[in-house]
Amino acid sequence: MENEARRILEFLGLSERLKRELRHSWLSDGRRESVAEHTWQMALVALLAYRHLEHPVDIGRVLKIILVHDLVEALAGDIPYFEVGERKQLKAERERAAIEEIRIRVAGDTGQEIFELWHEFEAHATAEARFATALDNLEVQIQHNLADFGTWEPIEYDLVYTKMDARCSHDAFLTALCNAVKAQAEAKMVGAGIDVASIRARVAGR
Repeated sequence: MENEARRILEFLGLSERLKRELRHSWLSDGRRESVAEHTWQMALVALLAYRHLEHPVDIGRVLKIILVHDLVEALAGDIPYFEVGERKQLKAERERAAIEEIRIRVAGDTGQEIFELWHEFEAHATAEARFATALDNLEVQIQHNLADFGTWEPIEYDLVYTKMDARCSHDAFLTALCNAVKAQAEAKMVGAGIDVASIRARVAGR
């Protein structure tokens, strides 16, 4: 019993890094978002949205998946979606190694459960994993919409139209939520003087 208590505390020392690991997202007060904050917001959106889904999910399992989906970043770090180069190329390999290390550190049934939940998320094969994946993409844009427009990179204008749709297309409510998030993003871009029509045309022409 004492060994298990110590093991939990040791792992919490590792997972605390997610409170300090910063993402390429800013909060409305100008501070960068942490991985832990992204995870919390995803979980909240899940709780708010799951009853409206066209295809029901086990919300308990969804919340477990969300809770562990970025644990690997405590070891592997966060890499922006649009980054290119060696770090991006090695991302999948480093994350697979990280989840194996986490499984060993936590140990027992709990370590195995975390390992399996992470792989379920990565495989996108279950309704719960598809819902979590959609929220992972939606939350990024929701946070961008809340942040000052000066924090947006030009490449992120196109991502409004290319990053979320495919992950939400399997469910009518997620599609509606995606469209609402896009409308919010477009209003922000228009307010900043961005020619939204030209961005739409460029993306459609690809």
